[in-house]
Order: sequence, then C-alpha cells, then structure tokens
Amino acid sequence: MNYQETLDFLYQALPMFQRVGASAFKKDLSNTILLCEYLGHPERKIKSVHVAGTNGKGSSSHALAAVLQAAGYKTGLYTSPHLKSFTERIRINGMEIPKAEVVSFVSSHRQFLEALAPSFFEMTVGMAFWYFAKEQVDIAVVEVGMGGRLDSTNVLHPTLSLITNIGWDHMQFLGDTLAKIAYEKAGIIKKNTPVVISQTQVETTPVFTQVAQENKSSIYFSDQIWKVKKIGNLAGQAIFEVQNRKEKKEVSFGLLGDYQRFNLPGILESIDQLRNLGWEISDLAVKKGLAQVSDLTGLKGRWQILSENPRIIADTGHNEPGIREILSQLKTYSFQKLWMVLGMVQDKDISKILQLLPKDATYVFCQAQIPRALEAEELALQAKNFGLSGQVIPDVNQALNFARKNAGKDDLIFIGGSTFVVAEIEEL
Repeated sequence: MNYQETLDFLYQALPMFQRVGASAFKKDLSNTILLCEYLGHPERKIKSVHVAGTNGKGSSSHALAAVLQAAGYKTGLYTSPHLKSFTERIRINGMEIPKAEVVSFVSSHRQFLEALAPSFFEMTVGMAFWYFAKEQVDIAVVEVGMGGRLDSTNVLHPTLSLITNIGWDHMQFLGDTLAKIAYEKAGIIKKNTPVVISQTQVETTPVFTQVAQENKSSIYFSDQIWKVKKIGNLAGQAIFEVQNRKEKKEVSFGLLGDYQRFNLPGILESIDQLRNLGWEISDLAVKKGLAQVSDLTGLKGRWQILSENPRIIADTGHNEPGIREILSQLKTYSFQKLWMVLGMVQDKDISKILQLLPKDATYVFCQAQIPRALEAEELALQAKNFGLSGQVIPDVNQALNFARKNAGKDDLIFIGGSTFVVAEIEEL
C-alpha cells in the first residue's frame, strides 16, 4: 500500500465521525481495548496528560505540549480533527508522524483491522499510542475526541487529567444538561490521579468533585487559583496579567483569541501540578512554550489573522459558547463593515448560534466538502429566519475570495462556523 491507498483505507473502509456524523459514533470502548491488547498495550508504555472539555481542549493541549517540549522532553501530541493533513493528528516535538509510519501501521496490521472493523477514530488512537510507544516519548499530551468516559482515548491511565470547560455541544451523544455532559467528561478522572478543571461552573462543580472523591483524586479548580486578565496584544502575542497566591506577572501567549483567558488558568495549574509530580519545567520553558506555541506544535486556525486591509480572521470555534466568544472579540476591533463567511455542519441545532449573529453583517454562506456539511443554500434559508442575509457561494475559497474582492480596505472579514470550513482555506 502507498500513502494514498492507506488514507483511502482509513477514510472509506471505516466510519469517521468528522465526515459522516452520528452513524460513526460508538458508545463503547471494546474495540479500542481489543486493538490496544493486540498492539501489546502501547497506552501502558507512555506517560500522558489527558485533556477533555467542550471548548479549549485543543489550544490547551498544544500549549502544554509546547511547554513540555521547551522543557526538553520528547513530547507526543495527539489531537483531532486535522485541518489539512491526516498526519497533523499525531506529532512528536511538533513533527507530524511520517507518512511511511502511517503506511507501516495499516499494512502491518491490516488483517486484524479488517477483522475487528474499528472506527476511523479508534484506529487513529491505536496508531498514535503505537507510534508514541515505539518512539519512546517522555510524555504525550492526548486530547479527547468527544466526551471522555467512552472516548477511545480513555484507555489511558494518565499522569494528570485536565478538563477545560463544559458547554452545549454534541448533546445528542453526551446529554441534555451541563451536569450530564460534565459526567461524560469526568470519565477521564482516574484513581489517585490529580485533575485540573479550567473553569468553575455552578452546574458542573458538584459532578467533578464527586467523581474526584470516588477516585481518591485531588482536584484543582484553576480559576480559583489563577486570576487571568488580558491586557492587550503586542507583536503578534496576546499579553495576559496572571496572578496566583505567590506571584503576579505578565505572560505572552502566542494564541490571540480573547477566549484563551479561560484556558490559561488550566494550562498554568497543569504545569504546576506536573512540577509537583517531579517534572522539571523551568520558568524559561513556560515562557518559551506559551509564546511560541504555534511554531513549536504547528497549531493553526485559532484566531488566525490571514491578512490585513481588509483584515481577515479565521477561527475554528463552532458551538454556542465558542461563537459567543468570537463575536465578543470581533467587537473589540474597529472596522467599516463586517463580513461573515460561514459554513456549518448538519447534525447540530444551529438556531442558538444563528440568533447570536449580528444582523448588520454581510454574509457569504458556504459549505465544507464533507458529507456532514450543511448545504450552503439550507444554511442561508435558516439564517433568513433570524434576519441574516447574503450570498450563497458553496465553495469555501470562492466564498472568501468574493468577500475579499467586495470588501473595502477598512472592512473585517471573519471566516469560520465549522472546523471543516477553516480546514479548506487554501492560505492557512
């Protein structure tokens, strides 16, 4: 098998939630357990930090990986979904898994994989653990795909667990209250393993506290320990003032989104807890890791400024809390006219998002080239019910180019609504 044939096998032979949605979701760890058993339990051979949450888990995972890397540790990073290339999902010290290793994994184990018929995600998780164990990483930062309790990554017994925040997303799978969703995320809390919670929320705190007590695990609500305030941007860095019981200082963060103020307490407290567990992480490593997170790990699509005059900003935020934060940050910019190039997926209730969007913006509705995408025409129809109007241009890049050609130099163009829309931007 060559690389393209291997990718075809991964994408087409097995269900993939990102592409097809609900039909690929399995509330069951049995396939992952069988696959890991067959591979010789690579998940037991690696130390790890396990990261769950509705929003912020990707940024937090990349930031922690960057800091550990800057501290001199050989650091694995597993995230999903990918933006441009499958190999983005599995990295060591910022370097994507070589295509030859992807081919090797599938061709060597194809007979077993065809017999077991795991999902795309289950197989990718197995590949990540296999690769990290084979390359003998010092530690791996592993982001949950969805939920936590029944997510394929939850065969891990991590050194530390981090739960970023709980919001309304994937309710058809995780539950229709924040407490139910929190219970699914709390599934990554393991016995005698510290857990850091990024955001204290009234509905979820009792759930996390109870699960931590049942597991005899110490729990740290990081926003009660760290006070974080964004004070500005400077030379492509977001500047935050952070304060805990011991010190007050300024932190330069390479991710510009204002919403990173919710992620930073969890990131900083996770670093402190790793230090308490014996990991040597200097202040210099923290400074370098946070400032250079995108360069060190290859993270894209988080409040990424693609150009100026007109200013074009891309962001992967795609659920109600994420969109609220995006709109809040857009209000901090001055511009003549706001353009919104938007695409969404079809298996979510988008009405909560559409009612938030500004009626005075000019919209260009598009769709990603995946089966899950909501057709641009249908998105425009639904948007009209909320007083939002504009052009329908299904192709993401044609939609962006239309906005760019018609926008004035003092306008602002935002492109997003779905991770998969951002993934298809050619210049990203």
